[in-house]
Amino acid sequence: MEQLPKMSSADLKDVVKSGKTMLFFSATWCPDCAFIKPAMPAIEAEYPDFKFIAVDRDENIDLAADLNVFGIPSFIAYADGQEIGRLVNKDRKTKAEVETFINSLSTPAD
Repeated sequence: MEQLPKMSSADLKDVVKSGKTMLFFSATWCPDCAFIKPAMPAIEAEYPDFKFIAVDRDENIDLAADLNVFGIPSFIAYADGQEIGRLVNKDRKTKAEVETFINSLSTPAD
């Protein structure tokens, strides 16, 4: 999974402007993030139409605040620059919950 460097929300627009992108917000100290991380390669493999990008919440604290990400692990999905869904809360997430979230997304063209 690609790691997002520190950036502003304005810079993020460039990252998510085309195709489908899934931002995965986490932090090294977060036990619930550590719980879902081993499942991420399988989730990425199941959804090859999404580009998954890891976002270190601590490194990108301003970006997380701009996007109202106050709990981790969290996911925000984009299609061609438009946010199409978010799974943002402080709860532990299972592989099945993340898959259900991704399956519930519809792109603007759908």
